[in-house]
Amino acid sequence: MTKKFRLKVYRGVPGSQYWETYELEERTGLNIVSALMILQRNPVTIDGRRVTPIAYESGCLENVCGSCSMLINGYPKQACAALVRQIIETTKNPEITLAPFTKFPLIRDLMIDRSAMFENLKAISGWIEADATWDHGPGPKITPHEQEVRYVLSTCMTCGCCSEGCPQVNAHSDFMGPAPISQARLLMPTLRVTLKKPSVFTLLWVRMGSMHAVMRRTAVRSVPRRFPLLSRLRLSTATSPNSPFVTCLARLIARLKRYEGLIFSTPT
Repeated sequence: MTKKFRLKVYRGVPGSQYWETYELEERTGLNIVSALMILQRNPVTIDGRRVTPIAYESGCLENVCGSCSMLINGYPKQACAALVRQIIETTKNPEITLAPFTKFPLIRDLMIDRSAMFENLKAISGWIEADATWDHGPGPKITPHEQEVRYVLSTCMTCGCCSEGCPQVNAHSDFMGPAPISQARLLMPTLRVTLKKPSVFTLLWVRMGSMHAVMRRTAVRSVPRRFPLLSRLRLSTATSPNSPFVTCLARLIARLKRYEGLIFSTPT
């Protein structure tokens, strides 16, 4: 006998959201995106009503692009990496709830607008300059350990899971979220190229919010693929293991002073 499970989806547009439940048959290797694709072809609720297809985003289907991020049973996760059978076995419940992230503007159903994350990366110049009109010279030497750390940090896919799980990201805070800070850590050895103006770093400092509270493990548990959001930011010279972002920030200041000769004062 084919096993069945239920998907309870929080649908709607801003100001008008509601729950709808669907019943589907289990299939080998079925993940949440695949289940949504089935419903897209035949959007019929558990009580037999034909409704409009569920709006959601997906891209790579390989846990790389981050576009299918949503709340699955209340936890931020990529839908393509969420296997239905695993979820049911873990929760001992044949019903799975899906909802959009709450820290980003809602578009419709499970679709959100993550533009703020990309705007924050723009604000901190979170990239390596590739202007070919002049020679930047050789890049800084790094140790094999630092290379391994930076490789893992480079796998951030701007999915928004860390921001969704972080209590400091909310409507009353200017905190940029953990992702831009992680990107700054990734680019630390190339700051002489990427962060040319003190104003960029000042923005990082001012918008980091209650940094000591960001250590809360909710953000860490939310990131996919065991991304080392805190452990990789905490350097071996850290004196306060409870404040990895403060340590990261201090290291950034020291780098800027060495590379650019800046006189930096902490904003009051």
